[in-house]
Amino acid sequence: MKGAKLQSASLRGACISGGRLMEADLRGADLSGIDLQNADLTGANLAGARLQDARLQGSNLSRANLVGADLRGANLCGCRVYGVSAWDVRIDDNEALRRDLIVTPGEQAEVAVDNIEVAQFVYLLLTNPKIRGVIDTVCKKGVLILGRFTAERKAVLDALRDGLRQRGYVPMIFDFDKPEQRDLTETVKTLAGLSRFIIADITNPRSNPLELQATVPDYMVPLVPIIAEREEPFPMFKDLWIKYNWVLDPLEYPDGQTLLKVLDAAIITPALKKHAELLAAKAQDLRTRKVSDYAGE
Repeated sequence: MKGAKLQSASLRGACISGGRLMEADLRGADLSGIDLQNADLTGANLAGARLQDARLQGSNLSRANLVGADLRGANLCGCRVYGVSAWDVRIDDNEALRRDLIVTPGEQAEVAVDNIEVAQFVYLLLTNPKIRGVIDTVCKKGVLILGRFTAERKAVLDALRDGLRQRGYVPMIFDFDKPEQRDLTETVKTLAGLSRFIIADITNPRSNPLELQATVPDYMVPLVPIIAEREEPFPMFKDLWIKYNWVLDPLEYPDGQTLLKVLDAAIITPALKKHAELLAAKAQDLRTRKVSDYAGE
């Protein structure tokens, strides 16, 4: 069935196990419950196809277009997904149905992952050294800046951003005052995981307390809180400061320019020192005790 034109066709429950559907056009087709085990779907167009509960074990999906496809309940174990387009795919959280996805082409040693979205990213890492360099740069030089940067606080944002850039860092700014369509907490957590350290302006907070309480416990990333003089931090901040030693003492500042003058001494140096302490703590061997050590007591 190479190159078959099957747009919007209904193949519900069909058995095409071992079929050859290279470059077939299956856009919008209803393939619910279909048996395509060990089928060759190289280059097939499955954009918007309904593949709920489909059996795709061992099939070759290399360079297939799965944009917008519905894969809920589909069994993808052992599929070859080299070059697959999987944007906006609907898929459930059942990891047992998507194990051992092969991200390399047939002539190369097999590298397998357990997530079709991750498969695209992993292959880019394997084949594109520039992307590896970008990620390495962000993780070493990325600094997340959190705050509500309203008109009166814009000077603080500009001072921090410019000062970090001049020192070779990559500032990533998240402005809580701007409306966002996606979940704020997930966005902040993603950026936090890529950062060398975080600067959080907790002056007059409105949204960031919730994001900090969700992020700080999960990421051992130095957090440098800054706060305008004569302001008080949100009530739960002290709990974060007590529980997690990667939260530094809040730094009071009068204005952005004054803050910039002490950027190295008061923000960057303490953050890097804490980062080194956290790395050293992670590298320690686990200490154990023995009952015999207390036998004489």
